[in-house]
Amino acid sequence: MQLMDLIQSKYRIISVVGMAKNAGKTMTLNALIDEAMERNIRLGITSTGRDGEKQDIVTSTEKPLIYVAEGTLIATTEETFKCSEVRMEILEVTDFSTSMGRVVIAQAKNGGYVQIAGPNTNGEMKEVGQKLLFYGAQLVIVDGAIDRVASASPAVTEATILATGAVLSRDMNQVIERSIHQTRLFSLPRVEDEHIRQMISAMIEEKGYYLIDEEGYAVPLEIKTALNSGNIIGRAIEEKTKYVVIGGSLVSKTLKDIVVTTQKYRQVVFVVKDATKIFIDSRDYLYFEKIGIQIQVVDKIKAVAVTVNPYAPQGYYFNPEEFRHKMEQFLDPIPVFDVVLGGDA
Repeated sequence: MQLMDLIQSKYRIISVVGMAKNAGKTMTLNALIDEAMERNIRLGITSTGRDGEKQDIVTSTEKPLIYVAEGTLIATTEETFKCSEVRMEILEVTDFSTSMGRVVIAQAKNGGYVQIAGPNTNGEMKEVGQKLLFYGAQLVIVDGAIDRVASASPAVTEATILATGAVLSRDMNQVIERSIHQTRLFSLPRVEDEHIRQMISAMIEEKGYYLIDEEGYAVPLEIKTALNSGNIIGRAIEEKTKYVVIGGSLVSKTLKDIVVTTQKYRQVVFVVKDATKIFIDSRDYLYFEKIGIQIQVVDKIKAVAVTVNPYAPQGYYFNPEEFRHKMEQFLDPIPVFDVVLGGDA
């Protein structure tokens, strides 16, 4: 089975998200591009950061280049457009501005290497994805930049591939633990009640913070952010409170402050828009689970695969077969692919 078997004819817009620099995100993107070329799938490509340059601007390490086929549609900035080796036809210059100029929609007139960099916001990224589809892409791939896991949000893409690797830690078990944690966050359950879920979605859209009781009655919390407001939220939770709606990000400190403020935290469900709004490390998350914290989402993220890179730029590496086998064991039923050595899942 190839990566494209999990995607073709099932999704129109997907993201590839790396857990760290050099985790294998660009290699995953290149594997998808190769498979698309084999199947004559016309791709649209963009990025939430910058990719395709020969050397990483931040770390000064060598990076994999991005080779595209003739006819590939690309959304990139004016600056990176000029850096690409491919001859491209401009189809549209958008109004989306970035530090590297406006975002341009173009078509590759021949095969070759490109650099990609897209818009800054989720709303603009979603619109760029739709534009690429409009101009003829059969599948759009959003290259997710480091620490910009928001590209996996269902508000932007329909499914995601998570790229992880040895670069995260010299300890293989640490890498596996962090990778499991991220995929578990992606798999958090949605709020089951359709009416309540729609109500919460509207509240979150307005970046609101609310308590909802068993009868569906909502009370707003007069806070602008959950950060440093855990004690306020904890004191506001009552016996009948069923949901605590978090209109922004949910971090460890907020939950810890709630836990020390009230014992009623066990009876409520904390709700965020999706897993990209949760910033809790694996150790804290296991602790919160143990004491009875429940977290649900409005929009569940579909993780279709995990790719692994057993090599780190620092010079160390894991046994590729052992690394992939262990990841497969712990992540089952999510397929695992080694993008360095290749081979099917």
